[in-house]
Amino acid sequence: MARCTALILFVFVIVFTGLLAGAYRLTRPAIEASAREEKMRLINEVLPPGSYDNDLLADALALPATPELGLPDGGQVLRARKQGRPAALVLEAVAPDGYAGAIRLVLAVGADGRLLGVRVTQHKETPGLGDYIDPNKDKNKAHPWIGQFAGLSLADVPASGWRVKKDGGRFDSVAGATVTPRAVVKAVKKALDFAAARGEALYAVSAKEQP
Repeated sequence: MARCTALILFVFVIVFTGLLAGAYRLTRPAIEASAREEKMRLINEVLPPGSYDNDLLADALALPATPELGLPDGGQVLRARKQGRPAALVLEAVAPDGYAGAIRLVLAVGADGRLLGVRVTQHKETPGLGDYIDPNKDKNKAHPWIGQFAGLSLADVPASGWRVKKDGGRFDSVAGATVTPRAVVKAVKKALDFAAARGEALYAVSAKEQP
């Protein structure tokens, strides 16, 4: 009797595992397509679709540990190109010193070193106080706080200007919630420095050459 029960359970596990595997194979294309669509939606918020003509997700490089971007475990950079020429880099970055922890960002830096857009992708900042860094939660819909980075470059703002106004810099902040924007401004500046120093080399590497 015990052997019969064990055999039934074994058969059940095999059948159930097979059904799960089959369901995964059937749904995997839809899941991957949905993930790709969501990623492109976010990218299009920082990089105008008409500014490039290549397949961004196919023209990607894996980065090793990159402390300049706050990525101790590495990350990814996407290369936008227009008619085969460098157009922009889409970078991941992390501000480790937010008020409530790390703030994850995505930003696009044009081949001319100019910021095309910045978006916060993940944070734990205080709702209603420090979360205005996220345009979806910023009460100023016409001119969201994060929008003040667009169009700027290292040439436009001296090193001393990459601070909030309370600290003598260029960037606005909300009274009582300056730790959060300080962290974001610092991370954006570091990302611009990284793009300026490494951009030419990043554009030159073929995705197929990666280890």
